[in-house]
Amino acid sequence: MKTFHTQGRLTVAVLALAAAATLSACAPLAVGGAALTGAMVVGDRRSSGAQLDDQGIELRAANRLRDQMGTRARINVTSYNRRLLLTGEVGNANDKALAETVGKQVDNVLMVYNELGIANSPTFTEKAEDSLLTGKVKAGLLDTKQISANSFKVVSERGTVYLMGRVTQREADIATQVARTTKGAQRVVRVLEIITEEELARIK
Repeated sequence: MKTFHTQGRLTVAVLALAAAATLSACAPLAVGGAALTGAMVVGDRRSSGAQLDDQGIELRAANRLRDQMGTRARINVTSYNRRLLLTGEVGNANDKALAETVGKQVDNVLMVYNELGIANSPTFTEKAEDSLLTGKVKAGLLDTKQISANSFKVVSERGTVYLMGRVTQREADIATQVARTTKGAQRVVRVLEIITEEELARIK
């Protein structure tokens, strides 16, 4: 995941446990997160080519957003199987739309999920809480024997948990239940590519 600022529309399944409040202000732009570093992830259902593409997408998207928006936004850029998720904060609707447009222009991007908020930058405490929430959700997925935790990527932003991955409907439902019952989770957004049980059997 690369940190940057963007917003947009997407067709994702949102399980809202509480509505997030929006504020009017700008946050500084940052680049960070956890991208692949050359090695393929064990148990990842993406092809090696898709994993490399995702790494490149995150780098290119973060760089282009930084060039376009400078320090006036804080955007997290996460790509999974060429599906680009934008989370974080921007100062106005125009910047939110601009970030989505930039994301769509990045090579190899199939879809852009724009979850940017028009809000202030999170505090240090809020960032720490999101990091802790991500860790707790990942631990919960690992403890759940019916699914492969490595098949999911987890991103947390202001108490919202984003689930990404290439999974069956059964796995998606189990992971959603884990996330939504994790302490600190306010809502769960599923940005998942759903495959059949037959497709899963061919992957294994």
